[in-house]
Amino acid sequence: MVNLLQFDRAGLGDFCEQLGEKRFRATQLFRWIHQRGERDPAAMTDLAKSLRDKLATSAVIEALPVASEQVAADGTIKWLFDVGAGDAIETVFIPEPGRGTLCISSQAGCAVNCRFCATGHQGFSRNLSSAEIVAQLWHAEFDLRRRLGLAPGERAITNVVMMGMGEPLQNYAALVPALRTMLDDHGYGLSRRRVTVSTSGVVPMIERLRDDCPVALAVSLHAPDDVLRDELVPLNRKYPIAELFAACRGYLERAPRDFITLEYCMLDGVNDSPEQASALLALVRGNGGADSGLACKINLIPFNPFPASGLHRSSPARVAAFAAVLQEGGIVTTVRKTRGDDIAAACGQLAGEVQDRTRVAERSVRAVPVRIQRRPEAAAGARVRSAP
Repeated sequence: MVNLLQFDRAGLGDFCEQLGEKRFRATQLFRWIHQRGERDPAAMTDLAKSLRDKLATSAVIEALPVASEQVAADGTIKWLFDVGAGDAIETVFIPEPGRGTLCISSQAGCAVNCRFCATGHQGFSRNLSSAEIVAQLWHAEFDLRRRLGLAPGERAITNVVMMGMGEPLQNYAALVPALRTMLDDHGYGLSRRRVTVSTSGVVPMIERLRDDCPVALAVSLHAPDDVLRDELVPLNRKYPIAELFAACRGYLERAPRDFITLEYCMLDGVNDSPEQASALLALVRGNGGADSGLACKINLIPFNPFPASGLHRSSPARVAAFAAVLQEGGIVTTVRKTRGDDIAAACGQLAGEVQDRTRVAERSVRAVPVRIQRRPEAAAGARVRSAP
């Protein structure tokens, strides 16, 4: 039995043809699935009976089993979905006035192993299928419509960010059909500006996404130079900042926005000094040459601690001073508001349950530690600080 959540509309058209049905039936079927949330082919009354009968014996519309649901004090919702074989992934809904953002996972675990991310410390099990990616949106959208009492056609999810567990661009083949389903006017009808793929910097896939399905792009930068970024984001050793920025400039030629969002997790005594803020400013302004900078917005992220990291959150004053350097230099800079941290749903905290196939725990023990240059007052007895 084929899970129809696997297909974008073109793929669903191919499937209908394989069943001996007209291709246009796919659009009708797509609407039933993604606009109405219907699972039973018998209820899809405008489909030919022959197609309904074939669907009943050859296909399913199968959601992911919900292992648990948690609701934070600020209204953030986190679902733990069982994806089988001992793996579970997390998906987070963030409600805000006038918008609802869903943070979706693309992998069970993550192989990139960024030093400040709980997902990477869990290791990597496998890529999710397109159906498993879309199923997170499918469940959230129609579950929220029911619980919020929304009118027919009124959307609960207005924004999607591929910022959950995993590196989306390392699961490219499954990512693109899922994105196309999100964007399709016969599906969820999301704007390209409101769908964001966040990457740690997989340069060849950034270039492919530009041509195949350009949406908003966010890059996990976290350091103003290659020396530090090599330690915080190990993928930088393969794709250093100069190559990453070149790919981002190329992406902007087709992007729905005229800037790339740079994510920068604020780590106490590691990447948060005024000198590092000045170095970041020089980097994005292109002081190394006319083609070396990047049109960007910088999003400073308070670090959300977890026991295995050995890292600490920058103080609010330190974050504000860092932001001031960038803002005074003419760079749009925001400080992300921490949401859902009381249920471990905040940025960098998603871990789920992963059967690690990469032995990351053993590799982490052998890894060279981040070279932390702490300020004197933070050198001894440092403590994790609470959210600002």
